[in-house]
Amino acid sequence: MSTLQAQKKALRKAMATRLRSLPVSDVQQQSRMIADRVLASPHFARSQCVSCYLSMPSGEVDTTSLVSAILRSGKTLFVPKIDTARDGAMDFLQVYGEEDLRSFPSGTWGIKEPTYEWNGVQRRSAMDDGTELDLILLPGVAFDRSMLRLGHGKGYYDRFLSSHTAAKSAKGQRKPLLVALALREQILEAGQVPTAPHDWTMDVIVGPDGLLGESAAGGSQ
Repeated sequence: MSTLQAQKKALRKAMATRLRSLPVSDVQQQSRMIADRVLASPHFARSQCVSCYLSMPSGEVDTTSLVSAILRSGKTLFVPKIDTARDGAMDFLQVYGEEDLRSFPSGTWGIKEPTYEWNGVQRRSAMDDGTELDLILLPGVAFDRSMLRLGHGKGYYDRFLSSHTAAKSAKGQRKPLLVALALREQILEAGQVPTAPHDWTMDVIVGPDGLLGESAAGGSQ
């Protein structure tokens, strides 16, 4: 194991201990505050096509109310789908309403995931021609004030972002705004998250106490 891998492993272990100690009521309260901040942000107001993760049963910002609010807003919502046939691969598939969302079965780690079809028709993918994601709301284990993200170590988001950005930029489309959702306890001081060159930097981090990032005040996408 490299020094970087060891540092990441140690931080994941420390964060897991910290997050397990949080009362469920505290996580829910913070999650509501974070959802309100996302929905009130200029980034969300400008977006038409949004991806948001469906949260694990514990250990991260709960997005249950947020994804419902995105659907009610009339914006197009995509959520992650892990491709079990391709190791480490993930796509984003469209959600067609709250009834559709409620029907999702639990997949990896108890996270609800869409099926590949909806009402007998193949779901739209974020990789499809004509689809342009404006905003991706990401989870993580830890973040720091230099906008670095520590994931769970599977590389799903880093791989997706690399392939998605390469495919879309070839067609002249811009990179989606990367907005991390973080509990208060997940936001560390600058330079505390160890990263490799392939790790993506966040554009904005939304916590219960406000937005972090150069464009957090509502600068251009």
